[in-house]
Amino acid sequence: MISVERRQTVPVDVGGVIIGGSAPIVVQSMTNTDTADVASTVAQVRLLADAGSQLVRVTVNNDASAQAVPAIVSQLADQGYSTPIVGDFHYNGHILLTKYPAAAEALAKLRINPGNVGTKHRDANFTEIIKVALEHDKPVRIGVNWGSLDQRLLTELMDANALRAEPKGAKEVLLEALVESAIRSATLAEEIGLAHDRIVISTKVSTVLDLITVYRMLAKQGDYPLHLGLTEAGLGAKGIVATTAALAPLLLEGIGDTIRVSLTPKPGGDRAEEVRVAQQVLQSLGIRHFEPQVTSCPGCGRTTSTYFQEMAEDITNYIREMMPEWRPLYPGVEEMDVAVMGCVVNGPGESKYANIGISLPGTFEEPVAPVYVDGKHTVTLKGDRLVDEFKAILLDYVVRTYGVGSSGGASHDV
Repeated sequence: MISVERRQTVPVDVGGVIIGGSAPIVVQSMTNTDTADVASTVAQVRLLADAGSQLVRVTVNNDASAQAVPAIVSQLADQGYSTPIVGDFHYNGHILLTKYPAAAEALAKLRINPGNVGTKHRDANFTEIIKVALEHDKPVRIGVNWGSLDQRLLTELMDANALRAEPKGAKEVLLEALVESAIRSATLAEEIGLAHDRIVISTKVSTVLDLITVYRMLAKQGDYPLHLGLTEAGLGAKGIVATTAALAPLLLEGIGDTIRVSLTPKPGGDRAEEVRVAQQVLQSLGIRHFEPQVTSCPGCGRTTSTYFQEMAEDITNYIREMMPEWRPLYPGVEEMDVAVMGCVVNGPGESKYANIGISLPGTFEEPVAPVYVDGKHTVTLKGDRLVDEFKAILLDYVVRTYGVGSSGGASHDV
């Protein structure tokens, strides 16, 4: 892993998962089921947890969802899942948390949006939630979003800006208001009695450059751990690219203690995609490792066959399927690099740089596939069982290299 000097933050314990301090950056996600549907919500939490989500947030927006929370947590525990569940509250959180103390007790953390706790009785409603957090010893995330910013605060700052000799632009004041809302709310929470190390902060926007700007501002405002994410990132490639473009600079600057990728799924799509994208962002930056990386080329006129593409997909799926078994048995396997290359141009070179790699023959090349292990050519495969034979070599490598008594990792030297 690369050495990124993390911004110094206080550690916050969320149901046994530490956010901030010297803890690794935490990957979290959120369900999109009706929380009142206990069976569906439990199933999706399991899906997200199996994908590697360390925290899972659920919407708590009405009586039925609040009443369902204890059952959700209980059923997860019965099924062997200890993933902390976070409650997401807007508008009526002060009512639900006091009306249903069992929900407050079951949740590992409470998420409060300062812009959505009420207008006329904002501070009183916010205070009520913090008192519940204190009563049940729960940490709180103060999550400010520019789509639901406290309009009274924004008006106050806009009015003050208008009186300046050289007023700032409206966007700059808006971003300042996001930070101010978070810090004021955190300060109020501490004045009510919530400990400094029970607060996580986020200030989310949906455009890349604004997100980078606002988190750089926020990072200068103290040592609260920061929840990082581009809100409403969007569908598919757009959401993935935008999220990566926003998070990468901040993470490389040491800003961010927990991340969530807010992708819009296709109807009936895989909710766990947001977890895998979050993991891949951290893994591509060399900050954390979750599963072996498979390097494969995009293909060109030298690879008119789809064979290497199919093999790259097959090997990637094989590794993903094996990781639940490999992870506890072979510590360090998540740092392994595998190369599946399509022709002679870069195939042998990339294969040598990986821990284990195979260079498939391109169009009109000799129909043989050399395999390289730790930079050395060990065998040449050919024939119809090539994929299965490479999987067997890969499995043998994992057992020998990362098993008990091994050196715990392989060299990339060539």
